Amino acid sequence: MSLRTGIATVCLSGTLPDKLAAAAHAGFDGVELFEPDVLGTPMSPDEIRQLCAELGLSVDLYQPFRDVEGAPAERFEITLRRARRVFATMQELGCDLVLICSSTAPDTIDDDELAAAQLRQLAELAQEHGLRICYEALAWGIHVSTWEHSWRIVERADHPALGICLDSFHVLSRTREFSGIAELPGERIFFLQLADAPKMDMNVLQWSRHYRLFPGQGAFDVVGFTRAVLEAGYSGPLSLEVFNDVFRQSPPALTAADAHRSLTNLEAALGPVPTGSGPHGSAMQSSDMHSSETHSSETRSSETSRSHTRGAEARLLPAAPSPGTFAFVEIEATPSSALQLRSVLRSLGFTWTRTHRTKPVTLWEQGDARLLLTITAHPDTSGPHTRIAAIGLDTSDVDAAAARLRALDAELLPRVVSEQETAMPAIASPDGTGVFFCPTRGGAGGQGWLDDFLRTDERANTGQPDAAGSTEASLTNVDHVSLTQPFDRFDESILLFRSLLDTSAPASAEHAGPFGLVRSQEFSPQDGLRLVLNASVLRRGSWSPGVLSPQHIALRTEDVVQAADRMHAAGAPVLHISPNYYADLAARLGLYEDFVESLRSRNLLYERDGEGGECLHFFTPVLGSQVYFEVVEYRGGFSGFGTADTPIRMASHAAQRRAALLSHT
Repeated sequence: MSLRTGIATVCLSGTLPDKLAAAAHAGFDGVELFEPDVLGTPMSPDEIRQLCAELGLSVDLYQPFRDVEGAPAERFEITLRRARRVFATMQELGCDLVLICSSTAPDTIDDDELAAAQLRQLAELAQEHGLRICYEALAWGIHVSTWEHSWRIVERADHPALGICLDSFHVLSRTREFSGIAELPGERIFFLQLADAPKMDMNVLQWSRHYRLFPGQGAFDVVGFTRAVLEAGYSGPLSLEVFNDVFRQSPPALTAADAHRSLTNLEAALGPVPTGSGPHGSAMQSSDMHSSETHSSETRSSETSRSHTRGAEARLLPAAPSPGTFAFVEIEATPSSALQLRSVLRSLGFTWTRTHRTKPVTLWEQGDARLLLTITAHPDTSGPHTRIAAIGLDTSDVDAAAARLRALDAELLPRVVSEQETAMPAIASPDGTGVFFCPTRGGAGGQGWLDDFLRTDERANTGQPDAAGSTEASLTNVDHVSLTQPFDRFDESILLFRSLLDTSAPASAEHAGPFGLVRSQEFSPQDGLRLVLNASVLRRGSWSPGVLSPQHIALRTEDVVQAADRMHAAGAPVLHISPNYYADLAARLGLYEDFVESLRSRNLLYERDGEGGECLHFFTPVLGSQVYFEVVEYRGGFSGFGTADTPIRMASHAAQRRAALLSHT
């Protein structure tokens, strides 16, 4: 990346060597060394410095140094003694910058003059060691909790070895207003720490310690915040400081790769930023210094020039391919489950139209909805098995899609293909689902990936199943696909799909299911591709009956009543909804009795939004092990996903699965 990148070791799990290796492998330029990591390793500071050098990592920051300013005289003497020890360690580490957090000590004196004087004294001591100090306002600081207040103290101290550290979490957890940052003198912003977070109404300390996320995974305006800092003239690294319980239990290599991707995506979202455009212009930053002593005018000029042109140098991601529709959804099934799936697909109105030239894959179509059915001998079970194996996204420029995947450090799926098969770049999402970028049209007037399939009439004498199906299309297209992600990789999944599809922050929701809360993120780009990611808020125990990782395909119709009647007429399975739901529905929404009876008799769920839009839909039971279908009709401009009744659907599925389990005992 054109902008230097860094990550705090506190973001990653493992020992210090594990963390440093993961950061280097992911492509970071530098690290923030968290003091407990340094104190807890058997390596000496000099050995840490050597390891960082071997890995190509700079040591950009040593942190944290706590409870410094506003200290009573006796405690401040202890602080000075400790500072000398910390500064000696930093010199061995080859690090020139230490982070001082605003004090949280109960005996801190609320006196800006005293705070400035004490910070100035420490800055003088740091300068004697060839070091510098950046002062950060913790959002829960006992007296200093805003960046404006921290800047007033730094400005009052007026020492060249003292600047401020801006942390997106500490700023954005308290306010959405940060435009004043662009007015700061860039040379006094010594360091920038970045973190995202979900919207939460809770104690800010607990929010910070447990729920921080990488940029693009949460709800904060990290892009706008970073832009303001760069406009002020900051030219140091973009460094991540993320406290997250899941990340600190996950393999460090995966977390570091996800973290680096977040900065790649952030840089692309920033675009060209005219750094130094604020009233104070840009000046030399600390990240490349090894001393706080005055640099030569030649060096300063070079650094300032680089800062001013940084916006032009920043590498932009190749544009997202803007997929407009699902090219296909692939369902993998064992032979026993495939029999049931074929029956349900025919009842839904699908027709088996094509067979892959070389693989056991059949194509089922209705309207613009295309489903692939792949028969597999699943190695982990001899019983029923189904899963959504892949989704295909219609893409006008496959090469651009592949270039974007590489720029995001996404590992392309290795594929065994023949010379006649269409090239389709693909990756695996954290739950293992393949994501394919499919050419909408092939060369010489071909049909792109569809050319890999033979029409069924070309296979008439090969013993393939009958291709009969309804000729009357009731379903129009795949409305959305819902995938359950691993609990500990949910945030990674969100960032991956946001980066791939170049979408804004997805809508989030939590649903109360029979066995715990389920988190959902709903992606709905302007072009129409709709995707839902789900995860249990906590891991479910093995005692919970039914499906631990359900997946579903929502199919759009213009007449859900007709579609439901067809299913009932064919004797196809439809998920049974409790009569209690309909009694409440009638009372809650004031619906006519005949209309409610029409819904009840067909097991249709109903939702109405505040604008009068309506959603009517029904579901199948879980087919095989994981997959079920939804058929949905939207009326009156309804634009959501029809998730208000998700708890009802989950309870119904749990009851269905329990009954199925009991019937086999």
